[in-house]
Amino acid sequence: MPHSLATEPEGVVASLRERFNSGKVSAMMTLYEPEAVFIARDGRTVTGHTEIAAELERDISLGLPLKAKARHVFVAGDIAQIVLDWSIDGTGPDGKHVHLEGSASDVVRRGADGIWRYLIDNALGTAVRQPA
Repeated sequence: MPHSLATEPEGVVASLRERFNSGKVSAMMTLYEPEAVFIARDGRTVTGHTEIAAELERDISLGLPLKAKARHVFVAGDIAQIVLDWSIDGTGPDGKHVHLEGSASDVVRRGADGIWRYLIDNALGTAVRQPA
């Protein structure tokens, strides 16, 4: 099913890949809880769907595929932590080589509708960040 939403925490990464690779930020935003928090590369905490969409747009606009694979999924009731390894690699729209990668430490929550969505999206996990 195209652009399916995860009904199990183990399905969140496949849904993330599919939606990111669609090239549509709007498809990505359905993966986020209304009060979700996105941790920017520089360590800033970004809240609100409009601001999160702006952060995601930068990577999606590269037009390169996201590769992502879950390493661990830990579940406690309606909350899960997902540790995943990801990369974006290829030639960007400006003709320059792009290579981004990281190990994310994300928190997802099962909603009343049974769908698991991002509560905390921390794409660089435990990476040390420099002040902006």
